Formats: sequence, C-alpha cells, structure tokens
Amino acid sequence: MKVMDYMAQHGHEQLVYCSNPEAGLRAFIAIHDTTLGPALGGARMRPYASEAEAVEDVLRLARAMTYKAAVAGLNLGGGKAAIIGDPHKDKTEALFKALGRFIHSLGGRYITTEDVGTTEREMQYIRPETPYVTGLPVSWGGSGDPSPATSFGIYRGMKACAHEVYGSDSLAGKTVALQGVGKVGYGLAKYLHEEGAKLVVTDIYPEAAQRVHEELGATLVEPEAIYDVDCHIFSPCAFGAVLNARTIPRFRCQIVAGAANNQLETDEDGQELHHRGILYAPDYVLNGGGLINISYEVGRAYSHDAAWEQVTRIYDTIGQIIALAKADGICTAQAADRMAEARIAAARKVKNLYLG
Repeated sequence: MKVMDYMAQHGHEQLVYCSNPEAGLRAFIAIHDTTLGPALGGARMRPYASEAEAVEDVLRLARAMTYKAAVAGLNLGGGKAAIIGDPHKDKTEALFKALGRFIHSLGGRYITTEDVGTTEREMQYIRPETPYVTGLPVSWGGSGDPSPATSFGIYRGMKACAHEVYGSDSLAGKTVALQGVGKVGYGLAKYLHEEGAKLVVTDIYPEAAQRVHEELGATLVEPEAIYDVDCHIFSPCAFGAVLNARTIPRFRCQIVAGAANNQLETDEDGQELHHRGILYAPDYVLNGGGLINISYEVGRAYSHDAAWEQVTRIYDTIGQIIALAKADGICTAQAADRMAEARIAAARKVKNLYLG
C-alpha cells in the first residue's frame, strides 16, 4: 500500500509514528477527519506482523471512526492508535505514559480511549501525561469500560434488524452464531441469553468460548466452522474483513449484525450480501454504543443515563438506514456511508462559509 496515496484517496488528515525504544513503544496514530470535532478513537494493541500491517489497520479504523461519529450524531471526528505489541506480554506503565506524551503533542486533535488489547488501567497510565483520554474509571470521573455500552448498542441494533426481517424485534428462539466472545461479545451473549435466543459460539481463545458454554448454555464450534452454522443471525465480534468472497457463500443466515470493525473486506462484499437477501447491519453504526458512551466524557460531566439513552437510539438509526437503502435501491452499507457523508459535507460547507 502506498500510504500517502491511500491517505489522499480516503481523506486522512494525519499519520503519526510514535517511537520510544526505552519504553518499548512502537505505535501509529491516525487522524482521519476533524470536520465535526476532535478525532476520538481507541488505542488498539496487537502483535502486528509488520509496521505496514499496523499502518493499514490504523488508517482503516480511523476512517471508520469518522463515519461512526457522524452517523451517531456526535460532534467528533475519527482517529485511532495502533500499538505494535502483545497485550498479554508487552504492556508496561512506561509504554503507555510514552504514548500519552505523543497524544498530548497533538494538542487535542486526537482523544484516545481503550480498545482491543487495552483497558481502563492503561488509560489511567496515560492520564497524567495528557487530558486527552477517555474511558477512565468512574472513580476518576469517567465512564468506565465502554464495552458494556457497545454490547447494548449491538443488541438494540440486532433487534431492529429482526423487526425488519421477521416482523417482530423479539429474539426469543432465534439462533445467533457469535464469532468472538471477548468483552463485547460476552456482554452481547448475556443480553441474547436473557431474551431466550439460542447461542452458537466460537473464539480463538477456547477458554472464552468455554465460559459462555458453561454460563449460558451455548453450543461450541471450531473457529472455521462458525461460517457454516444454520442460524438466523451471524454476529462477527472479533476482527475485521470476515465478510468476503470466501465466507459469504457459506452463510446460512438472514441477518449479519456484530461488533467487529471493518467487517467487509471490500465494498463489493456489502453488495453481495444484499444480492443474497441477507440484511447487513453496518458495523460502525451497530457498534457505536461505546463511542457514544465515552463521548459524554468530552467537555462535560459524564451522565450515564443520558449516554445510554442515546445508545438506545441505535435501534432507530438502523431503521433509518434500512429505509434509505430501500428508497435508493442500494445496500445498507452504502446507505450508512451516504448518511455519514451527508452530515460531514453539510458541516464542512458551514465551516467553509464561516471561514470566508
């Protein structure tokens, strides 16, 4: 990938390489678009195979955060941080303090929070170095771990999809195939179990899947077998690009709705789901609950009730996207993009008029 060409094509504003050998820090921060406000997005830690892989991931994720904030109605832009390292082995206080100093050097253009591979503890390490961090513990005046809000938002959006496909938003008796039951997937599984859904789960960490089996009675399958499960809803809650030309022909579901970011490997894959009559809930809309929740830490005192009331409205947003897709004869992925781009374009027009 030619990085500068990719950034120009997709409208990225900035890519920062963060290096501190003494602290063991190698990371990238990507800022996609700040038209609507400062870029907010998590700091992800993964054992990337190369710096090129980390760059590709952080750029894709930052762009998705712009669209996620726009569709959610937030006055925020999109950004992301990608830390190269094993979250099970390489986390240190010094590493995250060093990252915090890089974040502070951006002057508020990027605000971080936890993501895959990071937790509230790492945000606490960052906080003394910069105020531009969210997802802090409640005892620190923050909103805490955003994953419960993410799980709840996915659950709400999944019910909206069920209403469209089955005429009722009840998930009782529906079979849901969950790919990935980490923090978000596990929280989603609990909501589904409480409503009476039947769960089929897999995870690359067997102990995570076993927990859901023991606590919620889920049926376990091997990771590769999850694509072949006969189910009502396939819910990808692990990593991205799992909806592609290799997996889609294997699906035996009517709905795809999950937590993972960048689920579509290509834009054509969203159209292929549409052609096959499978309703796809655009990932950055469905998993926006965590961002909505932590946005209530930015520039105001956090209010759990207000944040979660807005998360609840993901149900309505999914309904609006489905209606737009029908009206324009396009797939839901395209409809979500149009909704986000329209809001950003309107804000950019106003900003340009103001600037003269």
